[in-house]
Amino acid sequence: MKKITTLEAALKRIEELEKENADLKEEITYLRKRKASGRQRHNSKWLAIYNDFVICYEKGMTMVEIAKRNGISERSIYRYKAYYEEMKKR
Repeated sequence: MKKITTLEAALKRIEELEKENADLKEEITYLRKRKASGRQRHNSKWLAIYNDFVICYEKGMTMVEIAKRNGISERSIYRYKAYYEEMKKR
């Protein structure tokens, strides 16, 4: 970075930095407002599917049947099963 020696150069640099700062504030605002992606643990939707999983699993339904019934992946059902088994241990 070169040394600023004149008032005009300093004012120009301040203007550049203020624009950069405004852009960064806009980006921060966007990032704060965006929806987090990925698995949301233990919200109302999760809890509803988990409760249905427990009922179906205890009735003897297969993992594939439970997944299709709830419209989720088989991998998600196995996560529910792992959570279910962990809770049974406690």
